[in-house]
Amino acid sequence: MGARVGSAEGPLWDPVAVPAATVIVLRDQPQGPEVLMLRRDTNLSFAGGMWVFPGGRIDDTDRDGDTHAVDDPDDDLERAARRAAVREAAEEAGIALDETQLVRWSHWTPPPRAGNRFSTAFFCVGVDGASATVTVDGGEIREHRWMRPREVIDRRSAGEISLAPPTFITLTQLEVHPTVADALEWARSSPVEHFATRITVDGDVWIARYHGDVAYEDDDGSGAGGNRTDVHRPGPRHRLVMGPTWTYERSGRGVD
Repeated sequence: MGARVGSAEGPLWDPVAVPAATVIVLRDQPQGPEVLMLRRDTNLSFAGGMWVFPGGRIDDTDRDGDTHAVDDPDDDLERAARRAAVREAAEEAGIALDETQLVRWSHWTPPPRAGNRFSTAFFCVGVDGASATVTVDGGEIREHRWMRPREVIDRRSAGEISLAPPTFITLTQLEVHPTVADALEWARSSPVEHFATRITVDGDVWIARYHGDVAYEDDDGSGAGGNRTDVHRPGPRHRLVMGPTWTYERSGRGVD
């Protein structure tokens, strides 16, 4: 029997979640790589007011022309996700990307009982900083900024902006790379990491746990006793602790 859907070892694409795609757009600058961040309109029902990477759900038009859906639905979704990422970047930020240049970065699956469930492919791509002119749509997206990953994290810590957990963790991953080429090479040479999320509430602190955490495997994500998971016992950590400040803890990967 294969690994269960929604687990870190399971298939990337959760069949009961809405398929979506996100693209991390990077440019080199003298002080280090910058990432394109977009602020969503505060009135949007999903991630309203948050700063995000370009992205959105996979539309039917993104699937047009594919003939492999029956034989390999996941492969079909991978191709459609690339098209969706390029389309969303054009619609939200006015940037034209080449889908063949997109490099898979990670995949995110929310907890099984989450309200808005998007199974999301994360891609990354580098652009020429001199020609990367951004024009936001003025609807879903209200403003944009090019920022170093650490700057975005620090602004979130100062309470100036809001981020979703996948965005925060991705920025943490990005900040260790000195150039765009280094980040892209790391993504090309690494397996696609599946962040299948489990949530525990510990007092007034929310803890998102991922594969490799000592308190991950004893929670099947069903919500049956999830809040009773012992997140304090000794052992390896792979979690985002969301208290007054956010901390990404990961044993053995240079993040603690």
